[in-house]
Amino acid sequence: MQSIPPSRRRKIRTWALGPGDNLLQSTAPTKEQKILIDLASNDYLGLSRHPDLIEAATSTMNMEGVGAGGSRLITGSRPIHCALEEELAHWLGKDKAYVFPSGFQANLAAVIALANRNTTVIADRLIHHSLLVGAKASGARIQRFAHNNLSDLEIKLSKCIVKDPKYPPLVITESVFSMEGTSPSLIEMADLCEKHGAIMLVDEAHAIGVMGPQGKGLAYGISGSLKMISGTFGKAFGAGGAFLACSSKLGENLLQTSGAFRYTTALAPPIAAASLAALNLIKTNPHWCQEIQHNAEQWRNRLASAGWARPPGNSQIISLLIGNDQKALSYQAKLEAANLLSVAIRPPTVPEGTARLRIVIHRNLPNETLEKLIEALKNL
Repeated sequence: MQSIPPSRRRKIRTWALGPGDNLLQSTAPTKEQKILIDLASNDYLGLSRHPDLIEAATSTMNMEGVGAGGSRLITGSRPIHCALEEELAHWLGKDKAYVFPSGFQANLAAVIALANRNTTVIADRLIHHSLLVGAKASGARIQRFAHNNLSDLEIKLSKCIVKDPKYPPLVITESVFSMEGTSPSLIEMADLCEKHGAIMLVDEAHAIGVMGPQGKGLAYGISGSLKMISGTFGKAFGAGGAFLACSSKLGENLLQTSGAFRYTTALAPPIAAASLAALNLIKTNPHWCQEIQHNAEQWRNRLASAGWARPPGNSQIISLLIGNDQKALSYQAKLEAANLLSVAIRPPTVPEGTARLRIVIHRNLPNETLEKLIEALKNL
């Protein structure tokens, strides 16, 4: 059996909540415990510990219990699910929204609802694994275009042969790519799809709540070729579960045919309640996303002035390319010694030779965090 080199071995570490926002406490692998500033998790707005979410989840749990106890079409649907779906659809300007227990299930359902064996799926080369699994499960022919490269996409669209006009080509992308922090030009992409008779699915998991107008995502306001968006409550919303938003017609088809929606226990009511509380906070605090976007620009500029290649994109996710796996791990250890948590991302999560530090900007980071990061990245 081939041995796994040390730079590729994964170690299980656990993290406890520390004494304040954006702090995590290391609890393994040694007995020593350290309080670290969180530059790694997807809790972008720090809502997972917000009192409104805790109160909403606790109150609902006391009234309805922990789990839903059944699928949505049997006994799993509760008023809190419907309230969350209605508020979310209204906020996003969509006819319908449907809540799923996980982002993986939502993306699987989305692709299968839009594609079958008569469809050609043309997907960004770096789409999330769940979207790729959905494309394979649909039976569609799969093509990949170079990451965020609209010229390559147009070439593939222009060569696409449609076997059944009822199933136009499906273009799949993300609004913010989680390991790069980059975003495509969704408006231009939608125009290309209109030109070539294709439709679009956009995964907004890492944009919803923190990017776009009032945090409504980068696909907000795009219509026509954009048929569906997916998003999660486990990132900026600080809770769990996911959703799909679309037209009434497509939503009815999803409801009647989607195994990923029909044949699973519904999202736990306390989590749905916490997600709705998070939505209300995001709606009433639109300045949060503006502040994060401002900080993202500031951090990129400061890293560039410190001698790093300016990280691509403009999202709250900053990808510092290191290249070598072991060197990336060394940077991670150095940051941890400075009480900063940023995890080295290595193959197979990213391509060979592109190991990196994934640095995440959160709301309400301590004022000195950026300078501590710059100092810790020196002289390795």
